[in-house]
Amino acid sequence: MTLGAAPGSAGKDTPAPNNGGAPHPGDTGAEDLPSAGHSRFVQRLRRRYAGELSLLPPGAPGSAELAGAYEALRARGHDVPSALRVLRQLVMERLVVLDCDRQAPLATITSAVTTLAEFALDVACRQAFAEVDALHGAPLTPDGQRAQLWVVGMGKLGARELNVSSDIDLIYVYDDDGETAGTGEGRGRITNHEYFAKAVKAIFGLVGDVTEHGFVFRVDLALRPNGNSGPPAVSLGALEDYLQVQGREWERFAWMKSRVVAPRSCVEDGSACQLRSVVLPFVFRRYLDYGVFEALRTLHRQIREHAARRAAGRPERANDVKLSRGGIREIEFIVQLLQVVRGGQFPELRTRPTLQALERLAAAGLMSEETARALEAAYVFLRRVEHRIQYLDDQQTHVLPMGCRDDDDGSDLSWIARTMGYADCCPFLHELDGHREFVAQEFDRLLGGTTECKGCKGSSKAPAPDLDTLIETLPAQLQMRIERWRKHPRVLALRDDARQRLARLLGRTAQWLREGRVTEEAAVRMADWIEPLLRRESYLALLWERPGVHERLLRLLGAARWPARYLMQHPGVIDELAGASLLEERFSPGDFERDLDDRKRALQRTGEADDEALLNLLRRAHHAELFRTLARDVEGALTVEEVADELSLLADTTLKVTARWCWERLKQRHRETPLFAILGYGKLGGKELGYGSDLDIVFVFEDEDERAPEAYAAYVRKIINWLSTKTAEGDLFEIDTALRPNGSSGLLVTTFHAYANYQEGRGSNTAWTWEHQAMTRARFVAGLEALRPRFDAVREAVITAPRDVAALQREIVAMREKVRAAHPVKPGRFDLKHSPGGMVDAEFAVQFLVLSQSGQHPELRPNVGNIALLQRAEASGLLPAGVGQAAASAYRELRRRQHHARLNEESTQVEQDGLARERDAILALSKHVFG
Repeated sequence: MTLGAAPGSAGKDTPAPNNGGAPHPGDTGAEDLPSAGHSRFVQRLRRRYAGELSLLPPGAPGSAELAGAYEALRARGHDVPSALRVLRQLVMERLVVLDCDRQAPLATITSAVTTLAEFALDVACRQAFAEVDALHGAPLTPDGQRAQLWVVGMGKLGARELNVSSDIDLIYVYDDDGETAGTGEGRGRITNHEYFAKAVKAIFGLVGDVTEHGFVFRVDLALRPNGNSGPPAVSLGALEDYLQVQGREWERFAWMKSRVVAPRSCVEDGSACQLRSVVLPFVFRRYLDYGVFEALRTLHRQIREHAARRAAGRPERANDVKLSRGGIREIEFIVQLLQVVRGGQFPELRTRPTLQALERLAAAGLMSEETARALEAAYVFLRRVEHRIQYLDDQQTHVLPMGCRDDDDGSDLSWIARTMGYADCCPFLHELDGHREFVAQEFDRLLGGTTECKGCKGSSKAPAPDLDTLIETLPAQLQMRIERWRKHPRVLALRDDARQRLARLLGRTAQWLREGRVTEEAAVRMADWIEPLLRRESYLALLWERPGVHERLLRLLGAARWPARYLMQHPGVIDELAGASLLEERFSPGDFERDLDDRKRALQRTGEADDEALLNLLRRAHHAELFRTLARDVEGALTVEEVADELSLLADTTLKVTARWCWERLKQRHRETPLFAILGYGKLGGKELGYGSDLDIVFVFEDEDERAPEAYAAYVRKIINWLSTKTAEGDLFEIDTALRPNGSSGLLVTTFHAYANYQEGRGSNTAWTWEHQAMTRARFVAGLEALRPRFDAVREAVITAPRDVAALQREIVAMREKVRAAHPVKPGRFDLKHSPGGMVDAEFAVQFLVLSQSGQHPELRPNVGNIALLQRAEASGLLPAGVGQAAASAYRELRRRQHHARLNEESTQVEQDGLARERDAILALSKHVFG
């Protein structure tokens, strides 16, 4: 309601109290400076509440300052409703001064308004409960405890970013049904549902009713279950049922910013956390959720149409900084869409404030840093403009005032421009247009134009092709495959919109086939991939919404069979194909570890960080990184050696994180940091891991505590379990610990001292020659850094130890024949690994050279891989000129052939004459080394 004199009346030069810690510009005589006093709203407040303005201490008001001013108002005789309303007016006057005259940061303003709302709602709750308790007694749960009402703040209140003239979107939820205790002999007893309906009505009156002092906040309950036709308060159970059965896509965006804001006691004692378990599964789905694109498109289209209707015949309303094209709402939609799509798998994205969400989206690689900074700048600019619009008359409007001439310094628009730091309207409006155009382009790129792509016609609104007609145009093999599953119950059970997406996807694939952009084999594999996933309609939405992902997926599927099988096991990883810089990037262990820790902390904040959630978190992250390497590999961006390096580094980092998390959750933990290490052997030790390789590892500890053996035994069992257990997200690695001292009969984890004695032959229990062969490829992988140099010393002692060279040669040759006998080769075929002249011959030759010669040749001691060691052996004169280089080149080619055969799920036994040069090179090496 209007307070005091009518808008436009005198008041700009009216003396006012010194608020905010510095004089107003008007007090200094600097009439040309922008001043809060231009606001008609401020003018009215300073006339009406001149005697009360000083009750609010200088600076931005926080909880303590609000409480002090409120108590002072109560002491002056104001009742609760009046005290809250006057307090609101004092806060608003203060914020206009801080914002317009002191250029306070946006966060200072929004935080203060949010704190005021929380304070007012807490006061209102306590007052309402006291009033209803007096009539009906306390509401009780079935076990006799007091039932709790939670005031859930939605939207900007939930995100702590309220406008200065915002209404507050509230939903009232109570924890349990039951009855009140009644008053005196059980009189006045009512159900909890009835009790809380009365309490909600009282709270609304205390905060939202308009009195002679105005209101505290406008209150909107339209977001509650069933909207305005629903009950004012719902039980937690009823809310859960509603969200599961009737909850709509747009409600997920609303609930994403939900937060219990009052009563304060429920927030502080943690009882309000019960709401999380109901809301989180509704908002954030387990799988990447591209199905929300169309829902958000529809919602945004409705908002734009509404804004257009409001602006019809009122051109000034087209300049709405919130709802018009490129406005605040579009920034919020961009951010919320990416959060909802990814938040199920990336919990660190689950944050309410828009600016914080932008930071996290950029950190997660879902938005470039440049785009995030530009959207942040636009958001802050538009919100500050929005506040100034609302400062003018305390109206809930977002429309920029019209009319500004260069010589008209007194206009509202000129005042807004000057308080934003501009000399006049022109540069201000230019800046405004620039921000809005950038926002609109980003919004259209993400939502408006995502279904269009180069070389394909139509959009999400285009009619779906007729499936019968479409199938007739397909190549025979693909036609047969689709005919086989088009009548499948999964296809028939699809919703109409999902069936249309499926038809559109097939139509786009068929078009690309005709253009030669993809192969028929790729299209058939995509059909195989889609069939088991038809119940997860979000994958159809993802491919339709992201044509680039669709095309890259087809190229990947057409390149080899193994990627198709991997995608069937882990379909969610296909979103990794969306990254524009995928082919240029390489795996970053630091980023991988930080991302996992961020996600773990996010789960801890919401009480979800149990073992199962962390197991799935590790698996999703590992699968995504492995798939990124696979995509780079198939696209030819990586060599075989680089693939092995990335996969080995990924395994190292996964082991490191798993070991750290397992120790944190170990019940038998007896110290803060374990004195423990993981040693890698085989392909892990040699950094030659392939897709699906198991891990040969040994666990050691160095801890004198008497509890250590039991604790580390439990620790290792937990690590192995975390790595190998299959969950809904699959597993990580198969673990082989056979290379530990005494093999399968030995302890799962041993002291480092015992390990060193075993390897170096001290005592009666010593390692075999084949175990020393394994030591040539062993390395420290993760754990206590103090053990790294000690392990390196043990390894060097083992491989440089004096040996009977002839005996060593006989033992290694015998082991080679034993291995060869265990892997028979078909007649006329050459096994890339096990045939004479194959990879194992080269590996055994290198191991012999290292164990027999590294004492005299230090250059052979580092664990640098077979190719580099062959080259070093030749350079050292241990191999004839050309033999080492030829064998190294041959080994590299055999690894490449093996790698591609496994990718395509083909036999590694090839035509005998196909690799004659490589076979002869390794046979020459073997003959020189072993005779």
